[in-house]
Amino acid sequence: MDTHTLPSAPGTPAVLRFDTKIAVLLREDLQPWQRLNVTAFLVSGLGTAVPELIGEPYADADGTAYLPMFRQPVLVFEGAGELLTSAHARALSRSLPVAVFTAELFGTGNDRDNRAAVRAVPTAGLDLVGLALHGPRNAVDKVLKGARMHP
Repeated sequence: MDTHTLPSAPGTPAVLRFDTKIAVLLREDLQPWQRLNVTAFLVSGLGTAVPELIGEPYADADGTAYLPMFRQPVLVFEGAGELLTSAHARALSRSLPVAVFTAELFGTGNDRDNRAAVRAVPTAGLDLVGLALHGPRNAVDKVLKGARMHP
Protein backbone atom coordinates (compact mmCIF):
# COMPACT_ATOMS: atom_id res chain seq x y z
CA MET A 1 0.00 0.00 0.00
CA ASP A 2 1.61 3.22 -1.14
CA THR A 3 1.53 6.22 1.17
CA HIS A 4 3.31 9.50 1.35
CA THR A 5 3.68 12.17 3.97
CA LEU A 6 2.33 15.64 3.40
CA PRO A 7 4.19 18.63 4.84
CA SER A 8 2.83 19.93 8.15
CA ALA A 9 3.39 22.94 10.36
CA PRO A 10 6.34 22.73 12.77
CA GLY A 11 5.36 20.95 15.99
CA THR A 12 2.36 19.19 14.47
CA PRO A 13 2.21 15.54 13.42
CA ALA A 14 2.89 14.78 9.78
CA VAL A 15 -0.15 14.02 7.66
CA LEU A 16 -0.08 10.60 6.03
CA ARG A 17 -1.84 10.47 2.67
CA PHE A 18 -2.80 7.16 1.12
CA ASP A 19 -2.67 6.57 -2.62
CA THR A 20 -5.64 4.23 -2.27
CA LYS A 21 -9.10 4.73 -0.83
CA ILE A 22 -11.53 2.53 1.08
CA ALA A 23 -15.10 3.70 0.53
CA VAL A 24 -18.60 2.60 1.44
CA LEU A 25 -21.60 3.90 -0.51
CA LEU A 26 -24.99 3.58 1.19
CA ARG A 27 -28.46 4.14 -0.22
CA GLU A 28 -29.73 7.36 1.31
CA ASP A 29 -33.10 5.99 2.49
CA LEU A 30 -31.72 3.40 4.94
CA GLN A 31 -32.64 3.53 8.63
CA PRO A 32 -29.76 4.36 11.01
CA TRP A 33 -29.45 0.76 12.26
CA GLN A 34 -29.38 -0.45 8.65
CA ARG A 35 -26.60 1.99 7.75
CA LEU A 36 -24.43 0.68 10.57
CA ASN A 37 -25.21 -2.97 9.85
CA VAL A 38 -24.59 -2.66 6.11
CA THR A 39 -21.32 -0.75 6.64
CA ALA A 40 -20.00 -3.37 9.06
CA PHE A 41 -20.85 -6.25 6.73
CA LEU A 42 -19.42 -4.54 3.65
CA VAL A 43 -16.02 -3.60 5.08
CA SER A 44 -15.51 -7.11 6.42
CA GLY A 45 -15.31 -8.28 2.81
CA LEU A 46 -12.57 -5.84 1.89
CA GLY A 47 -10.32 -6.96 4.72
CA THR A 48 -10.42 -10.55 3.54
CA ALA A 49 -10.06 -9.78 -0.18
CA VAL A 50 -7.26 -7.25 0.22
CA PRO A 51 -5.20 -8.44 3.22
CA GLU A 52 -2.62 -5.65 2.88
CA LEU A 53 -5.35 -3.24 4.04
CA ILE A 54 -5.08 -4.73 7.52
CA GLY A 55 -2.47 -3.27 9.87
CA GLU A 56 -0.65 -4.76 12.81
CA PRO A 57 -2.42 -5.85 16.02
CA TYR A 58 -2.93 -3.24 18.73
CA ALA A 59 -1.89 -3.38 22.38
CA ASP A 60 -2.51 -0.99 25.24
CA ALA A 61 0.04 0.16 27.82
CA ASP A 62 -0.74 -2.88 30.00
CA GLY A 63 0.04 -5.25 27.14
CA THR A 64 -3.56 -6.27 26.50
CA ALA A 65 -3.74 -7.37 22.88
CA TYR A 66 -6.42 -6.18 20.43
CA LEU A 67 -7.28 -7.16 16.89
CA PRO A 68 -5.70 -5.39 13.92
CA MET A 69 -7.82 -2.99 11.88
CA PHE A 70 -7.60 -1.24 8.54
CA ARG A 71 -4.40 0.73 7.97
CA GLN A 72 -6.30 3.65 6.50
CA PRO A 73 -9.59 5.47 7.01
CA VAL A 74 -12.88 4.19 5.65
CA LEU A 75 -14.89 6.95 4.00
CA VAL A 76 -18.67 6.57 4.02
CA PHE A 77 -20.85 8.14 1.32
CA GLU A 78 -24.54 8.12 0.47
CA GLY A 79 -26.69 8.52 -2.59
CA ALA A 80 -29.88 7.49 -4.34
CA GLY A 81 -30.47 3.95 -5.55
CA GLU A 82 -29.67 4.93 -9.13
CA LEU A 83 -26.27 6.20 -7.99
CA LEU A 84 -25.50 2.86 -6.35
CA THR A 85 -26.39 1.08 -9.59
CA SER A 86 -24.12 3.31 -11.69
CA ALA A 87 -21.30 3.22 -9.11
CA HIS A 88 -21.52 -0.56 -9.03
CA ALA A 89 -21.21 -0.74 -12.82
CA ARG A 90 -18.26 1.69 -12.81
CA ALA A 91 -16.48 -0.30 -10.07
CA LEU A 92 -16.94 -3.56 -11.97
CA SER A 93 -15.73 -1.98 -15.23
CA ARG A 94 -12.54 -0.91 -13.42
CA SER A 95 -12.07 -4.38 -11.87
CA LEU A 96 -12.02 -2.92 -8.35
CA PRO A 97 -12.67 -5.24 -5.41
CA VAL A 98 -16.33 -4.70 -4.48
CA ALA A 99 -18.56 -5.99 -1.69
CA VAL A 100 -22.33 -5.68 -2.16
CA PHE A 101 -25.29 -5.65 0.21
CA THR A 102 -28.74 -6.01 -1.32
CA ALA A 103 -32.16 -5.26 0.19
CA GLU A 104 -32.91 -8.99 0.30
CA LEU A 105 -30.16 -9.51 2.88
CA PHE A 106 -32.24 -7.72 5.52
CA GLY A 107 -34.59 -10.73 5.39
CA THR A 108 -32.00 -13.49 5.73
CA GLY A 109 -30.34 -14.63 8.89
CA ASN A 110 -27.15 -16.37 7.87
CA ASP A 111 -24.26 -16.33 5.43
CA ARG A 112 -25.53 -19.23 3.29
CA ASP A 113 -28.89 -17.54 2.70
CA ASN A 114 -27.18 -14.19 2.09
CA ARG A 115 -25.04 -15.66 -0.68
CA ALA A 116 -28.05 -17.49 -2.17
CA ALA A 117 -30.08 -14.26 -2.22
CA VAL A 118 -27.36 -12.44 -4.17
CA ARG A 119 -26.74 -15.41 -6.48
CA ALA A 120 -30.46 -15.55 -7.40
CA VAL A 121 -30.40 -12.12 -9.08
CA PRO A 122 -28.54 -11.06 -12.26
CA THR A 123 -25.98 -8.27 -11.82
CA ALA A 124 -28.19 -5.64 -13.45
CA GLY A 125 -31.13 -6.58 -11.22
CA LEU A 126 -29.43 -6.34 -7.83
CA ASP A 127 -31.41 -4.13 -5.41
CA LEU A 128 -28.28 -2.53 -3.95
CA VAL A 129 -28.46 -0.76 -0.59
CA GLY A 130 -24.70 -0.57 -0.11
CA LEU A 131 -21.35 -1.31 -1.62
CA ALA A 132 -17.77 -1.11 -0.45
CA LEU A 133 -14.70 -0.81 -2.62
CA HIS A 134 -10.99 -0.24 -2.52
CA GLY A 135 -8.62 1.01 -5.16
CA PRO A 136 -6.50 3.89 -6.36
CA ARG A 137 -7.86 7.21 -5.09
CA ASN A 138 -8.68 8.58 -8.53
CA ALA A 139 -10.48 5.38 -9.62
CA VAL A 140 -12.58 5.28 -6.44
CA ASP A 141 -13.39 8.99 -6.83
CA LYS A 142 -14.64 8.33 -10.38
CA VAL A 143 -16.76 5.39 -9.23
CA LEU A 144 -18.34 7.54 -6.49
CA LYS A 145 -19.00 10.55 -8.73
CA GLY A 146 -22.24 12.18 -7.56
CA ALA A 147 -22.14 10.66 -4.05
CA ARG A 148 -21.97 12.85 -0.97
CA MET A 149 -20.23 12.23 2.32
CA HIS A 150 -22.46 10.54 4.88
CA PRO A 151 -23.62 13.13 7.43
